[in-house]
Amino acid sequence: MKIAITGGTGFVGSEVTKLLIEGGHEVFVLSRTLNKQTNSITYIKWLTKDATPENGLKGIDAFINLAGESINNGRWTAAQKNKIYNSRMQATDEVLRIIKALKQKPKVLINASAIGIYPASNEKIYTELSPEIGTDFLAKTVHDWEQKAKLAEQLGVRVAYGRFGIILGESEGALPLMALPYKMFVGGSIGSGENWMSWVHVKDVANALLFAIKHEIHGPFNVTAPEAKIMMEFGKILATVLKRPHYFAVPTFLLKIALGEKSQLVIEGQQVIPEVLLKNGFTFEFPHLLNALTNIYS
Repeated sequence: MKIAITGGTGFVGSEVTKLLIEGGHEVFVLSRTLNKQTNSITYIKWLTKDATPENGLKGIDAFINLAGESINNGRWTAAQKNKIYNSRMQATDEVLRIIKALKQKPKVLINASAIGIYPASNEKIYTELSPEIGTDFLAKTVHDWEQKAKLAEQLGVRVAYGRFGIILGESEGALPLMALPYKMFVGGSIGSGENWMSWVHVKDVANALLFAIKHEIHGPFNVTAPEAKIMMEFGKILATVLKRPHYFAVPTFLLKIALGEKSQLVIEGQQVIPEVLLKNGFTFEFPHLLNALTNIYS
C-alpha cells in the first residue's frame, strides 16, 4: 500500500514508519523539513507557505495523522495549552484540505486520539461505547480533534481514531520520567497509588494503527493493553524490572506544585479496555506489563 503519515519522525510515528517499511509498504512522510529521500520513504513538505503536498500524494491508499505538539513538553501554561490544541486542529485542517484536493481519495484516515477523552475514575471501566466525556482541557482537546478528523467522512473516506493510552518506550514518552526516580533509588507510588494507568507498548501502537487500516474499523478504537494497572502495581513491576526498591511515595500536592495542571496525567487515570481491537481479532505482542517493561529494558 501507499501510505502517507504526518508526525512520522516522532515517538510513535517513527515506530509506525519502521513497521510500514518492514511490511513492504510505500511510505510518504509529511514534514516541514525535507530529509534525504530513501528507497522506502519519500519525504513531502507540508505546513509551509510554498508547500503543495497533494502533488506528491497521488494514489495513496491510507493517511495516518499523528501531528501535534506533545502533551509532555513543558508546563501547561495558557500559551502551551494553546499550542497543544491549535497544532492538532491546524494539522488536521491541512490533512482535510489535502484529501479534498486529491482526485483519488485515500480509503481511510487513521487519526491519533487519546483515552484522556474519558473522565478520570478509579471505579469505572471504559470501552469505545462509553458515552462519558471529560470536561478538562485534555478531554476537550481530544474530543474536538476527533470531531475535526471525522469531517473526512464527508469526502467519502473511512475515519478511525486511535485513543492512545500511556505509551511505553525506553527513550521517549512518559516512561523515562517515571523510571528516573527508580534509577536514583527513590522510586515509589505516585499520588494515592490507586489511580488507574492504561498503558500500551509503542510497538503495539504501531501494530494497532496498521491493523485499523487493513480492517473495517470505524470511529474510536482504544489503543491500550488489555491489562490496565493501578499506579501502585505499575510502580512495583517497574521496580522489579529495573532491580530497584519501591519504597517512597510522591504526594499528590508535590506533583501539583511541580507540574501544575499537567499533573493530572499521573495522579488521575482511567481503566480502559481495547474492546474494538479485541473483537476484531487484534493480538497484542505485549498484553502484560511485566513482559512489556522487560522488553523495553532488555
